Amino acid sequence: MTETITRPQATSPATPAAGARGLTTAQGAALYVGAVLGTGVIALPALAAQAAGPASLIAWLGLVLLSVPLAMTFAALGARHPDAGGVSTYVRLAFGPRAAAAIGWCFYFAVPAGAPAAGLFAGAYVEAAVGGGQRTVLLTAAALMVAVTAVNTFGVTVSGRVQLVLAVVLVTLLLTAVLSAAPHGDTANLRPFAPHGWLAIAPAAALLVWSFAGWEAITHLAADFRRPERDLPRAAAIAVVVVGVLYLSVAAAGILVLGPQATSGAPLARLLEIGLGGPASALAAAAAVLMTFGTMNAYYSSAAKLGAALGRDGALPSWLARGASAGDVPRRSLAVTSGLATLAMVAVAVTGTGAEPLVLLTTGMFVAVYGLGTAAALRLLPRGTAARRHAMVALVAVVGLLAATGWYLVWPLVITAGALLYHRRRNRSATA
Repeated sequence: MTETITRPQATSPATPAAGARGLTTAQGAALYVGAVLGTGVIALPALAAQAAGPASLIAWLGLVLLSVPLAMTFAALGARHPDAGGVSTYVRLAFGPRAAAAIGWCFYFAVPAGAPAAGLFAGAYVEAAVGGGQRTVLLTAAALMVAVTAVNTFGVTVSGRVQLVLAVVLVTLLLTAVLSAAPHGDTANLRPFAPHGWLAIAPAAALLVWSFAGWEAITHLAADFRRPERDLPRAAAIAVVVVGVLYLSVAAAGILVLGPQATSGAPLARLLEIGLGGPASALAAAAAVLMTFGTMNAYYSSAAKLGAALGRDGALPSWLARGASAGDVPRRSLAVTSGLATLAMVAVAVTGTGAEPLVLLTTGMFVAVYGLGTAAALRLLPRGTAARRHAMVALVAVVGLLAATGWYLVWPLVITAGALLYHRRRNRSATA
């Protein structure tokens, strides 16, 4: 079968039924903040500090700067081509259905792999507050997965309202932690600045990709915005500022205030304890649970929509296609996402796998998504526009991230092979 690739025109913005419903700019910004901020801020400052010491701040700054072209690139694509397929749709328009299937699978199957790691991060904070060991950690993770699935069965509008409330609470908590602890900072904690050498910044950046994955996630919900061409870029711009300020503030406070203790497993709890006085483990646990819920909520919403779009486009079984249209709830795809995440959680419980390998496996797939997504943007976005210039900068930066990810890129290659095999078998069945 011959596949013809034509240069697409801008898709007409698809709006939710009745026109008055759908995501607002504020709700969209909250979904972005939840997708990008979330679990990274409660655990990854410690992991990055372990890898590179105070020099990890350079990795944080680099990824904040990278967020600007990434966010603007995907927001421009979403505004121009609002569709539940998100990055998969952009890649299909630019490079054809095979590439779209591969990148769609990478995103769709990254979410169930990352969900247990996110839940474990929150569970560690809850366990520190109430005790109970690994049992508490696992039960917290499982409860979060159930709650997120339940919220998303009501649709993206309800999910967006919940996310807006969460975003306000989370920003308040993080600012409280940073501002209250800041007077206790000491610049002596910046020395030695690179105790593990300057090259250690690269593995720290590979870990931190988890913290910044999410700029592509909300594109799957672009058609569910009231006015995608206006609201999506505005939501992305607001989120870039909020996320960048909060990430840099928390990371810097962790190094300056905690010093050697910045590598501990719960830096946010320590900042709250120092800033507010006395034990603050319960408050930190509440913040961790809320942040994790926000991240999982955004990703479950996006993955469910994507799965339905992949079923519609033939990259996954057509049984999943229900719910791909704007305003519809993709319950079948959501059930698959939730079921796969549950299986991954059971595997984690049985094997005792820690969070760090899961983080790197998941971020390896997201870096692959970024790579092909930004390449597609160079073909789809008009020449001479700011959005296309952002895409060029983002693609160069993503190539560097691919090198830093190392052998964890094997997993997206395996997923890609599976997608191509499925695509080939489906085409053979259709022409038989």
